[in-house]
Amino acid sequence: MKEPSNESEEMYLESIYVLSEQQERVRSVDIARYLGNARPTVSERLPKLISEGLVRRKNNSTNVELTEKGTNIAKRIYERHRVLSKVFKALGVNPDTAVEDACRIEHYISDETFSAVKKYYEEQLAKKAPKEASAHEKEPVETE
Repeated sequence: MKEPSNESEEMYLESIYVLSEQQERVRSVDIARYLGNARPTVSERLPKLISEGLVRRKNNSTNVELTEKGTNIAKRIYERHRVLSKVFKALGVNPDTAVEDACRIEHYISDETFSAVKKYYEEQLAKKAPKEASAHEKEPVETE
């Protein structure tokens, strides 16, 4: 398995991405609630993400948003989350367990392995029901 650049960092970026798809503004308190962390923990982490060019304050307020670099990372991680969750559910894994396992694995799976799993899943889905396969292409943002 490949080591993630930083699992915690990726979780923060993914949470900001998901929250920004669901609501107009994202604040530290929203991130803390989403991740189940204490607000001071989030407040300590955000300056690092800002200094790394992944997040910025929105209009010099308490609201934050992802930079292009942060968005690219978040979308990559979130795609892994969604696809792996679907694969595990299709295999008969309890939905809650599938989401939890996908959340852990999404940070460690190599690009090569993820691409192969995604391709295989899509091929199997297309064989089962071509209409269902195209319906899965544009799904709404999934919350945990």
